[in-house]
Amino acid sequence: MNRVTLARAARLEVEVRKSRFLAQAAPVASPDEAMAFLSEVGDPAATHNCWAWRIHPAYRFSDDGEPASTAGKPILVAIEGQGLDGVMVVVTRWFGGIKLGAGGLVRAYGGTAAECLRQAERIAVVETVRATLRCGFAHASTAHALLAAHGAHKLEERYDAEGLELVLELPEANFAALAATLRDATRGQGELIRHRDGDTRAGP
Repeated sequence: MNRVTLARAARLEVEVRKSRFLAQAAPVASPDEAMAFLSEVGDPAATHNCWAWRIHPAYRFSDDGEPASTAGKPILVAIEGQGLDGVMVVVTRWFGGIKLGAGGLVRAYGGTAAECLRQAERIAVVETVRATLRCGFAHASTAHALLAAHGAHKLEERYDAEGLELVLELPEANFAALAATLRDATRGQGELIRHRDGDTRAGP
C-alpha cells in the first residue's frame, strides 16, 4: 500500500464557543522536523499548543495542559483516520472564557485537525534508496544516460583506477530495473550496490 502525506503545509481556523482554534499541518520526515515545526508555528501567548505527529511506525502527541487525552490524541486520530503518514499537526487554542468539557475539547481539537487535513493537498510518499553505481571508463557515458530514465539523482561522482563510481538516490521501485539495465548495457561490467544493511548487490 502506498503511503500518503501532505504536499505542503496547511492551516484552518475555527471558533468554538468563543475559543479560537488554529490547526496547522505540515509534511515531516523525522521527529526533529516535527518539533521544529512546533517551534515555528506554536504561539507562546496562546492558552495551549497541542500537537501530534505520525512518522511510520512512530508517533507522539501532547495535550499541552488540556485534560488528558482530550487534545493530542484526537489530533493523532485525525491523522490516522485519513491514512496519512509523515505528518505533524499543531492545534493552537486561545481560550474564550467558556469551558467546553472533555467531550467538547475532543470534538474541537480532533475536528479542527481533521478538517484542516481534509482540505490539504496530498501526495504519495515515494520510498527511495541510496546506491552506488560502478562501471569501467568505457561505460561511463552509458551509465550517466541511464539515470534520468530511472528517476535516479546523482549525489556524488568519483573516478579511480577502476573507472567511474556514482552515489545515487532513486525510487526503491526502480532499483531492480536500473540494476538489470546497467548489467545489460555494460555486458555485465557494471554493478549497482544498495546502501542498506550490509549492501545488497545487484550486478555481475
